[in-house]
Amino acid sequence: MSTAADEALVRDHTVYACVMGSRAFGLATEESDTDRRGVFLAPTPLFWRFEKPPTHVEGPAPEQFSWELERFCELALRANPNVLECLHSPLVESVDDTGRELLALRGAFLSRLAHGTFVRYAMGQRRKLEADVRVHGAPRWKHAMHLLRLLASSRDLLRTGELRIDVGDAREELLAVKRGEVSWPEVERRMDRLGEENDRAALRSPLPPEPDRAALEDFLVRTRRASAERARGPAALTPSGDRRTRP
Repeated sequence: MSTAADEALVRDHTVYACVMGSRAFGLATEESDTDRRGVFLAPTPLFWRFEKPPTHVEGPAPEQFSWELERFCELALRANPNVLECLHSPLVESVDDTGRELLALRGAFLSRLAHGTFVRYAMGQRRKLEADVRVHGAPRWKHAMHLLRLLASSRDLLRTGELRIDVGDAREELLAVKRGEVSWPEVERRMDRLGEENDRAALRSPLPPEPDRAALEDFLVRTRRASAERARGPAALTPSGDRRTRP
């Protein structure tokens, strides 16, 4: 559970915030929630304590989740699908200079590692859907829709080297799945086809084998150093996290 101090980090130190979920994917309906995701930069002096700042914070708003910058970069370097997609949301709510540099570097996170992580995540979700069918006679159709969306997004990333998360013209076809208007066997066939297309695309992908770790580490180090320099100003943070006025 997030503390007041955790929520203050999000409120006062967010460098990038966006809307994700159905609204970012172009799949929103009247019932859709607004899922907010963000990245905050914990002031460098907070890392000098035994108790480190949180790697992530839930809230303070409903359906809001934020990562500390370093944790966000670590996950993106591993081609975590949820994190990579955040960098490509068409619905940016706020961004500062650090966030703009992060967005400018988003291509450095992309690599052929995405083939394994996106498809592996999709397979895990498919097993859950298959369990739903065995137990309840039908899958959770909303989850089936998002699985198809993810596989198509991954395929296109591997084909083009660019990650686009808005489904565009596929909206109505995917919403038909959500409404249960497409049979489960047909959904399975689409999943199989998309999985095969991902595998073929990975063999000829223009993406590099690995992300540009050096460029991203340079960004993180410079950002941490700049934060430490700011802390040396008139209202510096002490190692305990308190404010201290320099004489």
